[in-house]
Amino acid sequence: METTLPSVRLIAFDLDGTLLNTAKELTPRTRAALLAAAEAGIELVPATGRFFRGLPQAVRELPCLRYVISINGASVVDARSGAELYSAKIPHAEALALLERLDALPVIYDCYVDGWGYITASMQARAEDFIDDPYNLWSVRNMRAPAPELKAFLREGGHAPQKVQLYTRDRALRDRLLEELARDWPRFAVTSSLPNNIEINRAEADKGRALLALAERLGLTRAQTMAFGDGLNDLTMLRAAQIGVAMANAHPALLAEADEVADDCDRDGVAKRLEALLEKE
Repeated sequence: METTLPSVRLIAFDLDGTLLNTAKELTPRTRAALLAAAEAGIELVPATGRFFRGLPQAVRELPCLRYVISINGASVVDARSGAELYSAKIPHAEALALLERLDALPVIYDCYVDGWGYITASMQARAEDFIDDPYNLWSVRNMRAPAPELKAFLREGGHAPQKVQLYTRDRALRDRLLEELARDWPRFAVTSSLPNNIEINRAEADKGRALLALAERLGLTRAQTMAFGDGLNDLTMLRAAQIGVAMANAHPALLAEADEVADDCDRDGVAKRLEALLEKE
């Protein structure tokens, strides 16, 4: 799909496997392309399953960073003021019912509450049995506050989580649960960003809804939006944006629906597409 620079005023991009390479790095070429796009007047918005404080330092320190879609769209934050512009949480009782179901399965799980992660301490201690990827293992160990028991923590505080996440080494179980949880909890958005995880949000919390809500708040139309992604949790965002770009390393579902396919995350795919966009100015 051909476009010209004036029509694109907001670009949202996933982080892991999209903006960041497989080593979780923001390469110099990609950083330079982001800064050039911002200089041209384009609003650049990370859209991630992570919570805001979990953004990599290299992304948080971008001088052009203003808005962040986090927790798969459960929260949109103004990074400069700290104000939350959009929020969608899982109701307290439904979250507890979900965790009770997960207790019967060979998984570990955590949840995000008010922009931070929490996990049952015994599950955190067994994280290595369920997570292979070094970065994600580090995140579960270091960016989750351990509670004696997560359901009790939610009950005592009356918390409504922004996201529930589970990990399993059983790929067949993961694929089955993606279907079963979506069927049994139609009010949830059930998706995945990794081969061994499932991410569960309120149905109103998806990256596509958050992207359009932010665009409207900024006085922009859908026709002025573009989005990059690689995982299943990016599918709504690619559908919502006027131009949805899947990375070459993306899940087959994204490759099938994307308007365009960019080079993979280890070949500066986002940077190359931004450079091409800016050349049309």
